[in-house]
Amino acid sequence: MRTTHWIGGKPWNGVPERTGDIYDPATGQIAGQVDFATAAVVDEAVAAAREAFSRWRTASLARRTSVMFSFRELLNARRSDLAEIITAEHGKVLSDAAGEIQRALENVEFACGIPQLVKGGFSENASTQVDVYSIRQPLGVVGVISPFNFPAMVPLWFVPNAIACGNTVVLKPSEKDPSASNFLAELFAEAGLPDGVLNVVHGDKEAVDRILEHPSVKAISFVGSTPVARYVYQTGTHHGKRVQALGGAKNHMVVLPDADLDLAADAAVSAGFGSAGERCMAISAVVAVDPVGDELVGKISERIAALHVGDGRRPGCEMGPLVTGAHRDRVMSYLDAGRSAGAQLVVDGRSHPIDGEQAGFWLGPTLFDHVGTDMSIYTDEIFGPVLSVLRVPSYDAAVELVNANRYGNGTAIFTNDGGAARRYQNEVEIGMVGVNVAIPVPVSYYSFGGWKDSLFGDAHAYGPEGVSFFVRSKVVTSRWLDPSHGGVNLGFPQNT
Repeated sequence: MRTTHWIGGKPWNGVPERTGDIYDPATGQIAGQVDFATAAVVDEAVAAAREAFSRWRTASLARRTSVMFSFRELLNARRSDLAEIITAEHGKVLSDAAGEIQRALENVEFACGIPQLVKGGFSENASTQVDVYSIRQPLGVVGVISPFNFPAMVPLWFVPNAIACGNTVVLKPSEKDPSASNFLAELFAEAGLPDGVLNVVHGDKEAVDRILEHPSVKAISFVGSTPVARYVYQTGTHHGKRVQALGGAKNHMVVLPDADLDLAADAAVSAGFGSAGERCMAISAVVAVDPVGDELVGKISERIAALHVGDGRRPGCEMGPLVTGAHRDRVMSYLDAGRSAGAQLVVDGRSHPIDGEQAGFWLGPTLFDHVGTDMSIYTDEIFGPVLSVLRVPSYDAAVELVNANRYGNGTAIFTNDGGAARRYQNEVEIGMVGVNVAIPVPVSYYSFGGWKDSLFGDAHAYGPEGVSFFVRSKVVTSRWLDPSHGGVNLGFPQNT
């Protein structure tokens, strides 16, 4: 199977200079190749997008909305096909893939309301016979660089809003699981989106750098690790672009002594090991406030033992493989590192039973206890099924620990004390907070994004901030002469 670029409304027909392998993570076998774009291929995509922009920017809001509604219906009808593509290339189980698509649909539905979202303001008679009003206009060609962990949802955080606002898009998905983006581009075309409005280029750093440097690309939306997010932000802004770059995370779940520990343990397992921990909102650090640590670790361990790990296409599987062998090996290296640093390895994922071919990129759920804040299993974003438990003596110590971490993406607190929860949401220096909700991903009509090293730029993804990112405001000050008086000024001072 060959996956190539989508440029100007059709698959690219050139000969690639380089390609990459696409793996089936559950078998470890090569399932296909993906073409890698050179700078020249990126230029082709940008040229197609720039040409399309001259027409699409003047398309009526009714036309844009009609395309978005049609795309929503097609995506909903084909969601099972898309889920199978995601599972085959990413490895997450089908239920996780279906959940990803559902959250993506919510963002498409939000973009269907674009006429309401891009309205300007109007002030009549701001000065004598002078009206002042604002209008919101598209930027032009925008670039979207998306990660491997949500090959459908993250592109649809940005693409629907960008297109509905009148922009044209060059999307560069992860080369690890590229086929979902092509599938989405084909659905948009079927929905009536004109050729060139959405283009997809595949590849690695060469393609990314050209998007970041291209003078016709006006804005960049990125999701990925913090080092790359920082690079994207610095490079893009250096070239005069508007940039939103969402980086890494180390999400903490604080469990107070009065919490429902069964609820907390269920949430820790679901949030820590769903999608094999390859989620920027995954819980990777559980902060147990004395004296609940022993009981909580015991309950988490019991649940881990019952977790069904295997090929996501097989019935009953709850957690799949990691996306590549190299990533699995990197994550696995933290198990020895954590134990060497003095943490207690309570559950070793290397010995977890697997319902799948042994050549797959497997690592079962892993649990560490008595983790210190100086250990690499705590300081690093592992991005895999490794859950660390840290113990603290009090609520104040828990807040201090969370706020000291350089990441500020998401956090959760589990408690039955409303006062403590309200205090936590006020004091914690994190962008997204859950109260008895382990993964507090905002609904589509709010915006997604963290603080500190989890976000570069000042615009969060999707929702109201996502719309504002893809438009720029223009203020018009207007005076019309009254034709009933012969088109002459009525005698009012010019500067009142």
